[in-house]
Amino acid sequence: MATILGTSSSAILASKPFSVPSLSLTSSGLSFGRKYYGGTGLVGKKGRPQFHVAVASVATDIGSVGEAQKAAAKESQRPVYPFAAIVGQDEMKLCLLLNVIDPKIGGVMIMGDRGTGKSTTVRSLVDLLPEIKVVSGDPYNSDPEDPESMGIEVRESVVKGEDLTVVLTKINMVDLPLGATEDRVCGTIDIEKALTEGVKAFEPGLLAKANRGILYVDEVNLLDDHLVDVLLDSAASGWNTVEREGISISHPARFILIGSGNPEEGELRPQLLDRFGMHAQVGTVRDAELRVKIVEERARFDKNPKEFRKSYTAEQEKLQQQISSARSFLSSVQIDHDLKVKISKVCSELNVDGLRGDIVTNRAAKALAALKGREHVTAEDIATVIPNCLRHRLRKDPLESIDSGLLVSEKFYEVFS
Repeated sequence: MATILGTSSSAILASKPFSVPSLSLTSSGLSFGRKYYGGTGLVGKKGRPQFHVAVASVATDIGSVGEAQKAAAKESQRPVYPFAAIVGQDEMKLCLLLNVIDPKIGGVMIMGDRGTGKSTTVRSLVDLLPEIKVVSGDPYNSDPEDPESMGIEVRESVVKGEDLTVVLTKINMVDLPLGATEDRVCGTIDIEKALTEGVKAFEPGLLAKANRGILYVDEVNLLDDHLVDVLLDSAASGWNTVEREGISISHPARFILIGSGNPEEGELRPQLLDRFGMHAQVGTVRDAELRVKIVEERARFDKNPKEFRKSYTAEQEKLQQQISSARSFLSSVQIDHDLKVKISKVCSELNVDGLRGDIVTNRAAKALAALKGREHVTAEDIATVIPNCLRHRLRKDPLESIDSGLLVSEKFYEVFS
């Protein structure tokens, strides 16, 4: 069974002074123990125009109709396997939860054996995603309180002082299929309409839909190089620019990038790998009892998905509440200066290129502290997340047989002891 630090890392931790907890789901929500058995308006600045935001109220008759329509649409959707029902795979689940709590961590790269539930776990995250404020009818999910996350049309409305209708909607999760064309990903410009009518007729793509949401790429190591370049550019700048026949259109494209793949099918380019904030390794469950439990749970879901989902409603709601609480609590979490220095020393002694490793480790440790409901980051929090934050950033040595996560753990205890 995979632990938070991976199977290969658990041996070294047994003899160390820190005890790294595992992630589990109990009747009271998330808990951290030694074992896991599964089943479980915009602020106005000087010189800038103010504008009014009209928040849609669900208390009105119109709002009630909208809620009923949402509920009906949800019922008609294809049932998703509940996140709380995923057995084992603590490391992958924790990385996903931390990114939901703090999207600025930068996403997750999940690599592991085929048939280990990678895609199922990622797609089960949909039910847990919190709600965000967006401008009604905007194709880019513009944030009414952040100019950097606004589309061009919304910005123009702000400048004109027009009222914006704001609604609450769940964070989007967009699947990027391997066969997608660049036009489908980036969006297209209707050249004929632009020439005949003199307007910028832009058809938004998947990057527009994923703004302020999650972009999931299954089998990311098989993605075409030109699409990888597009993702790299958007992930770096937070904007997507489409150029066609002298016409240029840009829109915000800030998203959490989640990828999964099988290492047997090829490695990722280092440039793309570095863009993922965290890296989770998934292994096949070896415990016979757990394997039987997984088979039985899956059989129950396939037989009656709605009934199966109902049986996990309480656990799902508690997990949603814990995520929501952690997101609101995150800004008050502090990390001591000496811990920051030790994190950077670990990165330096491991010859990690760039500073992304330092930044992501600090963010992930704070998100974990918020998930546990604490105001201060501890060494245990750092020990839990640092292998996932640095494992994929180490320089590859073809002659090295030891797991890179274990190397990170060894260096951590050398620096922190």
